[in-house]
Amino acid sequence: MNLSWVLTTLVFSPLAGIAVLALLPKTQEKLIKLIGFLATLPPLALGLAAYLHFLDGKELSDFAVSTEWIQFRGMNVNEPIYSVYYELGLSGFQLLLVVLTAVVATLAAIAARYVKKEWKGFFMLFLLLEIGMLGVFTAENLILFFLFFEITLIPTFFLIGKWGYFEKEKAAYSFLIYNGLGSAVLLIVIMILFAKTGTTNIDLLANIMTDETAPLSGALKLGLLISLLVAFGVKLPIFPLHSWMLRVHVQAPPAVVMIHSGILLKIGAYGLIRFGMGIFPEQFETLAVAIAILGVINLLYGAFLAFIQTDFKMVLAYSSISHMGIVLIGLAAMNEAGIQGAIFQVISHGLISALLFFLVGVLYERTDTSLIDNLGGLAKGMPIAAGFLLAAAMASLGLPGMSGFVSEFMAFLGLFRELPWIAAVGCIGIIMTAAYLLRAVLGMTYGKAHREFVGVADLKGVEFVPVIVLMLLIVLIGVYPSVLSSPLQATLETLMLGLGG
Repeated sequence: MNLSWVLTTLVFSPLAGIAVLALLPKTQEKLIKLIGFLATLPPLALGLAAYLHFLDGKELSDFAVSTEWIQFRGMNVNEPIYSVYYELGLSGFQLLLVVLTAVVATLAAIAARYVKKEWKGFFMLFLLLEIGMLGVFTAENLILFFLFFEITLIPTFFLIGKWGYFEKEKAAYSFLIYNGLGSAVLLIVIMILFAKTGTTNIDLLANIMTDETAPLSGALKLGLLISLLVAFGVKLPIFPLHSWMLRVHVQAPPAVVMIHSGILLKIGAYGLIRFGMGIFPEQFETLAVAIAILGVINLLYGAFLAFIQTDFKMVLAYSSISHMGIVLIGLAAMNEAGIQGAIFQVISHGLISALLFFLVGVLYERTDTSLIDNLGGLAKGMPIAAGFLLAAAMASLGLPGMSGFVSEFMAFLGLFRELPWIAAVGCIGIIMTAAYLLRAVLGMTYGKAHREFVGVADLKGVEFVPVIVLMLLIVLIGVYPSVLSSPLQATLETLMLGLGG
């Protein structure tokens, strides 16, 4: 059966929603929100179908598509020098990220019910952003990856700058400047690789770089890896390239911050794993100790600063920095347990952060505040929301039976095997995670009440959908990790083979 049409349809199907929205009057709020939500369902359905295809024992290579796209010719027009292909494909890792993207995008479209103005423009940009994210995780060559990567920047900039909160313009420009510089560094790396090897196919590049006759010196390979570390370190983010992210997490509207924290930050982790570790395994091993130290710095820095915040959005922003440190720690271990833990953390944090930011969005819409002290007594006024908030915090701090525990345990297990002294220091961050999350959540749910919640509605109606779906997925991964580890097996084998393991 020829399934090469699936990925192109999956990536570009939101265009149908954009086309329909373009024809609608901008005053039709309910219809626009409905169409915006429905347009996220085809990628979700196709992503889940691809996952079921894998569970049925069939090959993910069935979905691969490769068509010649651009040719760069020399003096003789009949002799192409370089060719760039339109290439999409799926590995187990990519499949999980595609499903994560589709799930979070659909649930974020529900959260977009809180958008109060210019709904048509919002959803058109939202769907364009989804196209970019799906393209990033399915692209099989660097140029196509870069184009989709850039597509994610433009709508995100406008979604933050136009529909955000009080300092939205500052947050949007900060996002654009930092990520624009990261993109420039990434483009330079891609152009050097293209010029030196004549290809941008990711798998082919990985094979070329492990060949002793590779047309790049060891020093150049190391320089390119460091450049990738900077480019994707902005996105992850890695300290000290993180300040822009704090503003975005606080100022972006709920639907956008769900996408940003749940998916866009994960592009940084994906890039480090797929391109950094996949294409430059020897050089990655050279930098392993430095990456582990950066991971511990992220973990501790985010945890200690989260502990002193008074705004719950800032707590979650610093928490994201801290949790991305666990990704770096797992990768630096350079063994199967550590890398699997890092990938688990990518998926787990995507679900947990989306849930937490959705709940914060609900609270802000009800109370016009996200300050911890101002939300004291929440359990009495909004018991259901408070209960889910506490459950999400338990998942984030790594409670056994939830996805956060599995990812943190495996990442640290991997690092303890290779660099036990760095791992021991990093464990302080795990303790601090429990401290700052419990301090914040208990201060909101059972803290001293500074306001009356009379007339403030608890979770209701469609708001239960994102909360319940995300919570079920978090628990499912926690009690049955094979839903992630099974698709990842081939990816891990490939990475370990490149690392000589």
